Amino acid sequence: MPATDPYLVRLAPEVHAYVQPDGGWCLNNAGFVSDGETTLLIDTAATERRAVLLREAILTAGVPLPRTVVNTHHHGDHTYGNGLFVPEATVIGHDACREEQSAAGHELRVAWPGTDFGAIPITLPTVTYHERLTLHVGGTEARVFHPGVAHSRGDSIVHLPERGIVFTGDLVFQGGTPFLAMGSLRGSLRALELLRSLDASVVVPGHGPVTDPSAFDATEEYLRYVTDLALEGHGKGLSPLETARSADLGRFAALRESERLVGNLHRAYAELDGLPEGSPLDPVTVFAEMAAMNGGALPACHA
Repeated sequence: MPATDPYLVRLAPEVHAYVQPDGGWCLNNAGFVSDGETTLLIDTAATERRAVLLREAILTAGVPLPRTVVNTHHHGDHTYGNGLFVPEATVIGHDACREEQSAAGHELRVAWPGTDFGAIPITLPTVTYHERLTLHVGGTEARVFHPGVAHSRGDSIVHLPERGIVFTGDLVFQGGTPFLAMGSLRGSLRALELLRSLDASVVVPGHGPVTDPSAFDATEEYLRYVTDLALEGHGKGLSPLETARSADLGRFAALRESERLVGNLHRAYAELDGLPEGSPLDPVTVFAEMAAMNGGALPACHA
């Protein structure tokens, strides 16, 4: 089977993770909770073809299509497939998720014009929340809450406390380089503390295989590395790109998408300069410099 064939992981009788290996650019995870009568879907997919595969996987599991979709944040790989589940489903997201998705539009098409995204109308959340909300799927309680600015300004965590399962969205990239150019370095560290406090034993990351709480430690180690690198480079007057090019990745060299380091350094520099968390960065500069780190071109969108 090709490395990008998606698969289901049954985490509990009523809970499945939908994993799209290898978790690289545009290959996100989703998940669903169902009591056999009603279904909650967490995130969709980047392309029409992959959203259709997600729909088929839900039906293959023997449960109905969702009445509710929660978007963990606005990025297109987690939201472009929303349109394949409405109007039967209501889409929910954080207040800022809706704002950011509306502003971003089809940004992935711009970044990867050669990818066939299919018919993917921008389908915004029609229900938003500010701090937290609770959803009930049969007897399963799903707590949805905002960790503050972290991967983006509008992140949502979905916690199933009775099952010890948490869907982190892109607060965690298992096996991949974290990416916080649109969020906050400090906020991402705070979000990890929040995730730890949930005491979940099963962690469904935004990208990569299902894992456990050790992913929080691994993510923090990388973020601390970026913090130290930024302090050194900023103090020497080096640009984020110069700092990234001279960096020794060490044990982090094995992570996918290492070019994200320069985007992360742009965010760290902005915070060192005193800009508010989540302040907009110039996406053209960030993505151009990530391409430069990758030998002159962005890595492929694998969707």
